[in-house]
Amino acid sequence: MNRWTGWLLVPILVLAFRSTGECGAHPAAAPPGLDAYISRVMKQFAVPGVAVAIVKDGNVVLAKGYGVRTLGESAAVDERTLFGIASNTKAFTASAIGMLVEEGKLEWDAPVIGYLPSFGLSNPYVTRELTVRDLLAHRSGLGLGAGDLLWWPPSTYDRKEITRRLRSIPLATSFRSAYAYDNVLYIVAGELIEAVSGQSWEDFVATRILDRVGMTGSIVRCSALAKAPNVAAPHAVVEGTLRPVKPFAVDNTDPAGGIASSAEDMAKWLIVQLDSGRVADGSRLFSPRTTRALWSIVTPIPIGDPAPELAALRSNFQGYGLGFGIRDYRGRKDVTHTGGLPGYVSRVAMIPELHLGVAVLTNQEAGGAFEAITYRILDYYTGAPPTDWGAVYRKVKARADSTNAAAVQTAVATRDTLSPPPLALERYAGRYEDPWYGEVSIALENGSLAMRFSHTPSLVGDLEHWQYDTFVVRWRDRELRADAYVTFALNPDGSIDQAKMKALSPETDFSFDFQDLVLKPVAK
Repeated sequence: MNRWTGWLLVPILVLAFRSTGECGAHPAAAPPGLDAYISRVMKQFAVPGVAVAIVKDGNVVLAKGYGVRTLGESAAVDERTLFGIASNTKAFTASAIGMLVEEGKLEWDAPVIGYLPSFGLSNPYVTRELTVRDLLAHRSGLGLGAGDLLWWPPSTYDRKEITRRLRSIPLATSFRSAYAYDNVLYIVAGELIEAVSGQSWEDFVATRILDRVGMTGSIVRCSALAKAPNVAAPHAVVEGTLRPVKPFAVDNTDPAGGIASSAEDMAKWLIVQLDSGRVADGSRLFSPRTTRALWSIVTPIPIGDPAPELAALRSNFQGYGLGFGIRDYRGRKDVTHTGGLPGYVSRVAMIPELHLGVAVLTNQEAGGAFEAITYRILDYYTGAPPTDWGAVYRKVKARADSTNAAAVQTAVATRDTLSPPPLALERYAGRYEDPWYGEVSIALENGSLAMRFSHTPSLVGDLEHWQYDTFVVRWRDRELRADAYVTFALNPDGSIDQAKMKALSPETDFSFDFQDLVLKPVAK
């Protein structure tokens, strides 16, 4: 559920904009040759299925599916096929908060603890000062992906317990001083919506947003996706082979990434967003005032230099608003976000100046594919020179893959394979506890060690001695793609003081925040 952000709106344009279809204008045409281009990109990145929505001037230009729902099967993706949109859900959560602000049930700059007394972070000052706006802007002081192991991989913790456990996660930076993407505070935002509205996040978003927008095919629960009749199966490359993978099916993180939608429904959402919350019957979900709040930078993000091939994408400014990222693309404001869950990645982009919105949903973890399709569409409407973004992103991916593989190979090459573990294996066995995650156990099984995370059923793995005090845990569920180092520190008497973890590969998703764990032995 990781990844990027969105963009700021010019309020006068939003106030003035109505669907040009109401004035008799002809809708804009889709970029010429787009179908062939999308098919080529799908082949370049081995993506089984894609859904694309384009809206322009209040009209749906395109809402279409490409490819197949499941690799090796014939059922086609169409405009109503559902994909997990993952962190693109955050815009719905932020919009829901904005609606409650307009109703007087919340204030953007009021402390969260005034509405949700159970909330707290590790620093009392931050707990006291953190506002409703801060919940949505990734500036709390938590580190990148901090606390994600409370829900990912699927855990037994519910949202209330996740919220309670945040008090034990150390902050990585001072309050409001840095941008670090998180998911857990959007889970707290879901709890906040329930506390002040009397409805669960799922019920509020389904009845107050999806129903009114007309997104009748979309769903708000991760657990419901697999049961829907027209679903794109998630896919990923696992140990070198592209195949279907298990969908994420636990609802504890729905406010951060639980919505599944289609090209048809995302087109409706884009039109409403670009018209400041106005729905088809002329009423509003929210006013232009809320749009300005959602689309204004709250947290600046430093601008780095992209890969040489991506020089055209270098922005002049970027930051995070509320549920959206804010940047410029070719001199125009771009309101954008991406989303990622196992087997699904997606992108939403809006250029308010052009009344243009794009959504690209995929059922394979190939970010280069949705980027290549999105930029092809944006370039057409902005009049930019044509670029073969598929070829560009293939080159960038190949270099990144090579760099990541080299990092792993270097670790293997410098490993001291002759160094034995300092203790007998049975002395590593026992119960360990981390202050925010909880219990992790290590047991001796058939002459080797196995690790189990007590609240995460799929985090079961076998410990292989690496060198010195370090082991590598190889997870039995190979779909996780997240093997990790486990390094033990000893007391002077030879007993174990603590264990720490770190992802083995640079490719490991940041939501595996192993590095934040400090595992202390529990006295027997």
